Amino acid sequence: MKKLINDPDNVVREELEGVALAHSDLVKVVLEPFYVVRADAPVEGKVGIVSGGGSGHEPMHGGFVGMGMLDAACPGEVFTSPTPDQMFEATKAVNGGKGVLHIVKNYTGDVMNFEMAAELADGEGIEVEAVVIDDDVAVEDSLYTAGRRGVGATVLAEKICGAAAERGDDLAKVAEICRKVNDNAASMGMALTSCTVPSAGEPTFELGENEMEIGIGIHGEPGRKRMELKPADEITEMLLDPILEDLELSEGDEVLAFVNSMGGTPDIELYIIYRRLAQLLEEKGISITRNLIGAYITSLEMQGASITLLKLDDELTELWDAPVHTIAMRKGI
Repeated sequence: MKKLINDPDNVVREELEGVALAHSDLVKVVLEPFYVVRADAPVEGKVGIVSGGGSGHEPMHGGFVGMGMLDAACPGEVFTSPTPDQMFEATKAVNGGKGVLHIVKNYTGDVMNFEMAAELADGEGIEVEAVVIDDDVAVEDSLYTAGRRGVGATVLAEKICGAAAERGDDLAKVAEICRKVNDNAASMGMALTSCTVPSAGEPTFELGENEMEIGIGIHGEPGRKRMELKPADEITEMLLDPILEDLELSEGDEVLAFVNSMGGTPDIELYIIYRRLAQLLEEKGISITRNLIGAYITSLEMQGASITLLKLDDELTELWDAPVHTIAMRKGI
């Protein structure tokens, strides 16, 4: 294992200490228990938004804390759910009197622990709504989930819901928008290599020199099939077809196209994928009116990519375009 770390047991703590030193203008970092909160929290009169999950997927979620996106994020240990006390303390820290939305990726530990945190918050008189994101069309059930996994749509939901909360929408409306994003988004990923969890010290799985896995999960969970490596255009089609089947898009529809690096894939390859994705959608009369390309939800150093499509309407487009200022995403500022 070659990694720029010190002690595998201190990876998350030391990362958070680095974030605190680098971005004190945007966020505050709490180390007992771990959570990242926007520097001006709580914002009175605004719905708070909290998300979280295992570390190793950076910049998600801590990199998305700030104006126009998340109010707080709870990082667990690498590929391990954060604990209910982290989520509860983060929820209290962002409560501005209008309630708090929990955006939860559909992984068993995340769902269970956020439910426990919501119960604790209710005991403190804090209204909480939770929306579970389950956009991964690769498999119906996986090693870590009952039902589909939550992946790329999480980033889109955090941005869009953050804008809705920032403009003053109430908790019910922000939650409704979050469900709308989830209902109209679908994702599919693939891997060329595994990744190595620091505490494990060896790759999570093995792929041969000329192998790839289609439908891989963000923790290295198995996908739909393992096969011989194909050219980028063919891989793009393999990822897109199940997404189109799930979303049932029609000619004239508008979408946000998100091409994501799993951590070890450079932009040069992501744009080759985006090129073919745009060609395929144009052939079907589907317009990409917004896009996002880069490493936003990663799996440590895994080489691979994912595609997420979100069917847009005027409301979702307006919220996507709204200003945001976080560590990893900034526009309109």
